[in-house]
Amino acid sequence: MARRAGAETYPARLRKSAHRVRSTLRRSGVDYFRGDGSDWIALAGLLLVIPAITCATLADPVWCAPTMLVLPIVAGGLLLRPASLLGLYAAAAAALIVESIWLGPYENGPARVTPGTVLTVAACGFFGLILAQFRARVGVPWRRGGTMLFDLRERIRVQSSLPRLPQGWHREMSLRPAGGQSFSGDFVVAARTHGGRTLEAVLTDVSGKGRDAGSRALLLSGAFGGLLGSLPPHGFLPAANGYLLRQDWDEGFATSIHLVLDLETGDYELLSAGHPPALQLHAGSGQWEEMAAEGPLLGVYDGAEFDPVKGHLAPGDVLMLFTDGLVEASDRDIAEGIDRLTGEADRYVATGFEGAAWHLIEACAKDVNDDRALLLLSRKS
Repeated sequence: MARRAGAETYPARLRKSAHRVRSTLRRSGVDYFRGDGSDWIALAGLLLVIPAITCATLADPVWCAPTMLVLPIVAGGLLLRPASLLGLYAAAAAALIVESIWLGPYENGPARVTPGTVLTVAACGFFGLILAQFRARVGVPWRRGGTMLFDLRERIRVQSSLPRLPQGWHREMSLRPAGGQSFSGDFVVAARTHGGRTLEAVLTDVSGKGRDAGSRALLLSGAFGGLLGSLPPHGFLPAANGYLLRQDWDEGFATSIHLVLDLETGDYELLSAGHPPALQLHAGSGQWEEMAAEGPLLGVYDGAEFDPVKGHLAPGDVLMLFTDGLVEASDRDIAEGIDRLTGEADRYVATGFEGAAWHLIEACAKDVNDDRALLLLSRKS
């Protein structure tokens, strides 16, 4: 009874009320930061800032000029939805009217509301409204836009990771987007099938480069990852070609090369859709061989056929798959690029090609304004 009476005292009830208010504000703030809640907190805060700036301007217009009203307007363009933004603009317009009346005509001296002040505030409001309407149309608040792009980039990176291989095999891959961007039109999907005995890997180069091709690469990498292992190896590229045709993109083509490798015997098949040839290093002779399969680009016409080429990786052999950005440039053809790539790759024969993928891109195509990708597989002797 005494504990219950103590809980019902005025200070206790006040503490409970304060706790509920804090919890409500915290939940509202978290929802707003995530873009799921109302923007009334930000609107209320900015509406309080406007009269504070107005009072400071009326008190000392030299240190707090009338153009200071652009600060809540810019913040509103980043924080508020279009409907709330119009209310903020109405308050800013009212503040400008009050300031102009209180300070007098701008011909009477400096630190007054001039036509330039009005134009500056109106221009900031116009661009803020455009930004708010764009966010509302996309449906992504500015606070989550960077997070969403980061998640997309990480999804492409995770989907392009190679599965672990059994002892006696080494694999590595390197992707380098054009212009140092975070998104690339080159991607890899790979999986171990048939109980883990077979490695299937698909290296694809989507038309375009960088961010322009990144969204299509993300969509295709998800679709290709679902197809890989769900179809017989010879059915993958025809299914991928049909999927790309159904998208009806303006730039709807892509090149792709599909590797099907038996991890127990070293036998493999390559199927290509307009992709540069693979390169195999024969450990016995020390020579590189081009493994070129025949097939048209993906997304060009229906009913395309893809003829495989077969090979075998003996102990010590190396197989490289790459995109054209690594070997082709405006000042050289693909044959010269392949010669340079194989020449640089010869330096890693003694070290077993550990860490070679990144260094080969750095040596052969460091400053090329195109997406570059290199997938390297070696069978240890």
